[in-house]
Amino acid sequence: ANLLLAEETEAAKQAKKDEIENHFKSIQEAYEILIDPVRRRIYDSTDEFDDEIPTECAPQDFFKVFGPAFMRNGRWSVTQPIPSLGDDSTSLKDVDNFYNFWYSFKSWREFPHADEYDLEQAESRDHKRWMERQNTKLSEKARKEEYARIRALVDNAYKRDPRILRWKEEEKAEKQRKKEAKVRAKQLQEEEAARAAEEERRQKEEEEKRAAEAALQHKKNKEKEKKLLRKERTRLRALSAPVLSQHLLDLSEEDVESLCMTLGFEQLRSLCDKMDNKEALERAKLIQDARGYNSNTEEKKIDDTNGSHLNGSVDSNGSILSSSSSEKKEKPWTKEEIELLRKGTQKYPKGTSRRWEVISEYIGTGRSVEEILKATKTVLLQKPDATKAFDSFLEKRKPAATIASPLSTREEVEGVSMPSRTENTTAKTSSPEDSGKAASNPVDVVSGNGVSSNSEQDVWSAVQERALIQALKTFPKETSQRWERVATAVPGKTVNQCKKKFALLKENFRSKKSTA
Repeated sequence: ANLLLAEETEAAKQAKKDEIENHFKSIQEAYEILIDPVRRRIYDSTDEFDDEIPTECAPQDFFKVFGPAFMRNGRWSVTQPIPSLGDDSTSLKDVDNFYNFWYSFKSWREFPHADEYDLEQAESRDHKRWMERQNTKLSEKARKEEYARIRALVDNAYKRDPRILRWKEEEKAEKQRKKEAKVRAKQLQEEEAARAAEEERRQKEEEEKRAAEAALQHKKNKEKEKKLLRKERTRLRALSAPVLSQHLLDLSEEDVESLCMTLGFEQLRSLCDKMDNKEALERAKLIQDARGYNSNTEEKKIDDTNGSHLNGSVDSNGSILSSSSSEKKEKPWTKEEIELLRKGTQKYPKGTSRRWEVISEYIGTGRSVEEILKATKTVLLQKPDATKAFDSFLEKRKPAATIASPLSTREEVEGVSMPSRTENTTAKTSSPEDSGKAASNPVDVVSGNGVSSNSEQDVWSAVQERALIQALKTFPKETSQRWERVATAVPGKTVNQCKKKFALLKENFRSKKSTA
């Protein structure tokens, strides 16, 4: 009021009044901005700020150039206080924490745009929402640019940080050192393996050399023994010559040869020493005694051999008594029992109470649980013999029903061969052009199955076709005498007829496939 009264004219008073009102309005607006956190953050974000990012610097000037840049941009961080860049002596852990902080940097900086819409000037609620969406898009774009600027600053610093570069060099050197140590260890291992192999080879050669020397020495000893044995045999024959010439004690040359072949070196030598300087009769007695001793020894050896091979002894009635150490021989499993065992294991699966006792009762042949358990591990796991597959197929195959063809004759149905009638029938049905061929070739060739091989008899029933297909599945290509077995499995058909039918079926299948 004093300021207004100090003015003399009404115009001056009005101007002073407007000035005072504008001043108070500015104070009121500033107060409203300061008490609103969003508007205050926007106002603080409009301060002048240096957004420049350092790109190049000398290694010794790294901390002088990038330190102030990080401190300057740290004012926008939500998390306070911010970590310091440090110096060249900062630990690697602190350096990692610093860069982790800046790589996950969160800014509170707002970006008021010159083209933003004033929400107070909205004409309606929808118009206000549209303005808010447009302002949000502009703010998001500016915020992305700000985060890209901060990320560029951190990347530039990380690439040029001497501590990081030094740590990478040390890590690279450590990797190279480990690699070289690994290579050296591998080389040492290979050298050790080569030395071990060489040592093993040398030992093997020495062992082979010792074995060869031992074998050679053994061979020499054997030759020496043989030579001495021949010498003693010759000596025995010479000493026995007077006995044989005088036919003393009914001794013959075969007896002396028998002694020469059966007695060993020491026995021959002892016998010859005893016979030396003896009369012919005494020599004959010594030979007789040697023959008796030799025969007793051979009988004892034969008895020992027979006793070692026998598992029991024979009683007075002629029945064999098994020894106490021999095990009781198990009764072999029949096909019916094996089939019942297989069905029983399927009918009573794992988890059945007292399963194996139930299966034993199901088989009903008095088999014990131990026998059943042993059979499940041996008999059921045996693969079927491929050589007996054809026999089992013939046993399981059901007899094919005989279907009389309208072209079949009585002789074919009854299995009676009438050559004369067949010849007449063939002569009547054949054309004049084929009469010469019919005269030169036999009319009917009866196969092993008792069926004529003429083209007139090449009629296949549905049962025969099914039997042929089943036989081809049962006997694959690698089966020996395949077509003979197939012809045996197909009733009333020969090998040639089966081959022709197979070729016809294959041709029909290919034609259908090509048509489709």
